[in-house]
Amino acid sequence: MDDVHRAALLHPGPVIWPTVLEVGADALDSVLDTAIRGYEAMIAVGSMFDARHYSYWHNTATAGFFGASAAAACLAGADRDQIVSALGLAGSVAGGLWQMRHEPVMAKQWHLAHAMATGVAAARQARNGVTGPRFILEGPQGLLAATCVQPKPLDLSGAWKIEAVSFKPWGACRHAHPAIDAALELKSRGLLTGRVTVSTYRDALVFCNRLNPAGVLEAKFSLQHAVAIVMKRGTPRLSDFEPGAIEELAELRKLVTVEESPEMTAAYPDHFGARVTSESGEITLRDTLGDPERPLSELGVVNKVRELMEWGGLAPAAIDDIVRTVFETRQVRDITAVVRSLV
Repeated sequence: MDDVHRAALLHPGPVIWPTVLEVGADALDSVLDTAIRGYEAMIAVGSMFDARHYSYWHNTATAGFFGASAAAACLAGADRDQIVSALGLAGSVAGGLWQMRHEPVMAKQWHLAHAMATGVAAARQARNGVTGPRFILEGPQGLLAATCVQPKPLDLSGAWKIEAVSFKPWGACRHAHPAIDAALELKSRGLLTGRVTVSTYRDALVFCNRLNPAGVLEAKFSLQHAVAIVMKRGTPRLSDFEPGAIEELAELRKLVTVEESPEMTAAYPDHFGARVTSESGEITLRDTLGDPERPLSELGVVNKVRELMEWGGLAPAAIDDIVRTVFETRQVRDITAVVRSLV
């Protein structure tokens, strides 16, 4: 889940890209155009959800059904009414509860596959005449009524929503990234010493206030562990969230205190910020590396891809071939061949 839209609080890429690769078109320009439509639909719907929705529902899942069905329907050549039905069908079964955050399970990843598969099925069935509810969002028994207290209006104006997508440089929850970023800046100045306080927005604490993570997944959702990594090792690597590192950094985590910053909570989710204060200095960041205001470079994105593939056991030469294929091909079949070779 390497990309994230801050206002919608979701990861579009892990739903949209598998969807457009699944549908079967081969012209890359057509697939890219459709992927953008999927991003726009998913982000637009997700941006309507309120704080109550995000408290219980996994936005990537609930909005992902709409993004996947929009992308699949457009790529399949659906007309306007068929697209509406596809959205309505997918939305009528949209869901994904946060309970999996409290248990060592893989439901979060399964949510993505479920949203993709359901969106593709909804699009195919709509193309074959199956109709779906037009008012699945705003209707009296629709998604917003069921899951939100104060839903926001649908906003289809302004710039492309895909341009506001952030990219994660480190293998932890995005809510931990502002603290990592500020801690790295302090460390680069030789000021990350002694006891450390992280001041950040409330949701970062809700998701990532975890002094003693019990495993890899919990370590990736721990502000204390993320900052301890930076204190001891510098830039976080995937290996820094493994059991050995969790045990090794236990004493350092005790030096990290986390607290809410009302100022940053007020600016959230438009800005993911943090203040890290040590015994030697302080750094405040309003936006985080990878956000549109501080975008990750193309090389930074490729390096993140390389790190993930190396962690998955691929040889450097194989990674070079994959990166080259993605950058140079004009045919989707070349990309799907790469994906199938990894399964």
